[in-house]
Amino acid sequence: MKQRIITAIIAAALFIPFVIYGKVPFTLLVLAMAVVGFYEILKMKGISIFSVPGIIGLLTLIMLVIPKDWANEVVHAIGYSSILMIIYGLVMLLLIYVVLVKNKITFDEVGFILLGAFYVGLGFHYLIETRNYGLEFVVYCLLVVWTTDSGAYFVGRKLGKNKLWPEISPKKTIEGFVGGIVIAVIFAIAMQAIYPFANGYVSLIVITIFASIIGQMGDLVESAIKRHFDVKDSGNILPGHGGILDRFDSLLFVVPLLHFLHLFGS
Repeated sequence: MKQRIITAIIAAALFIPFVIYGKVPFTLLVLAMAVVGFYEILKMKGISIFSVPGIIGLLTLIMLVIPKDWANEVVHAIGYSSILMIIYGLVMLLLIYVVLVKNKITFDEVGFILLGAFYVGLGFHYLIETRNYGLEFVVYCLLVVWTTDSGAYFVGRKLGKNKLWPEISPKKTIEGFVGGIVIAVIFAIAMQAIYPFANGYVSLIVITIFASIIGQMGDLVESAIKRHFDVKDSGNILPGHGGILDRFDSLLFVVPLLHFLHLFGS
């Protein structure tokens, strides 16, 4: 526990200044975290990121992560009509590689590489876009994820009796799941009272409940992936906390959906 607390304090001290400043430093940091996250998910499957398929997958990831203005610069430099065409070209290249090596890499592995690139890439892309939209919104997203996680842990530990999904995550409870939502709503209301940023309290509460549920499902998805590959943590970059995916699994689900559904009325 002591190691976890020290790591969390150091990680927060390094991460929060980037969040506050935003711009290029924040984008580069998020891009670096996405690369590490992609490395972690490929490692679970036993695929090297330095192999030809791994490199093609990495390029696909980068095209997915970079913000819109950077993507436009890439498109202009290469002469393509859109970033989607570049991604499509990379997918085709990966499929052609399977043929060239006579199925030494399977289509299952190709599918895993591409799914991993989209899973990690889009989540971190929308983290960048959320910060570009406004500091208060990325703070809100982080607040919801962190308070949900903490609330679920402490409420579950204190009151938890009924298992939520023991086949996927044995320690999670229904009481913790509900407690995480309640704690997230309380903190979101407090943030709104201090710095109004949402379109009223009713919409904020609805959004927060939705985001908290989705965030906890993101956590369960990553738990399911780890259980499938029989690994405890996605990585060991953060002592006591595991890897990048272990820390950002909920956020990878929350930020894209808040954008897709235009829940902030943008």
